[in-house]
Amino acid sequence: MTKRVGIFAGTLAAFLSMTAAGRADTISYADAVTTFAKECGSDIKKFCNGQNLGNGRIQACLEKNASKVSPTCTSTLGSVMTSIAQRQEAQASVFKVCQHDISQYCNSVKGDGNILACLVETKRVDNKECNQAITDAGWR
Repeated sequence: MTKRVGIFAGTLAAFLSMTAAGRADTISYADAVTTFAKECGSDIKKFCNGQNLGNGRIQACLEKNASKVSPTCTSTLGSVMTSIAQRQEAQASVFKVCQHDISQYCNSVKGDGNILACLVETKRVDNKECNQAITDAGWR
């Protein structure tokens, strides 16, 4: 099962570059893999069995068999990928979106991880966009 989760996680990451990002509720990577495996596992096993599933091969396989893939899997894949793409976009944008708060509350802190911890822990961040980016990134 651990190997299967690793395969799904790698495949989900490969999908991210192909999905448009935006703001909305995001899903954790672990929840995304679990949901994807639950809703698409039988389709993957049925149509993609025996393939090396990394490097976007799950997507290619499911697209190749789109007319046969269950509507539930198609829907789940779309919503999971959109949510993860939003989370990834939020993670990439936090430092830019929160630049004012970083300079105001965490100016003396060094290192991205420590700056992030400072932002998450401080109760003084009142920038709505910064708070939303931190939440969407899954860090709060």
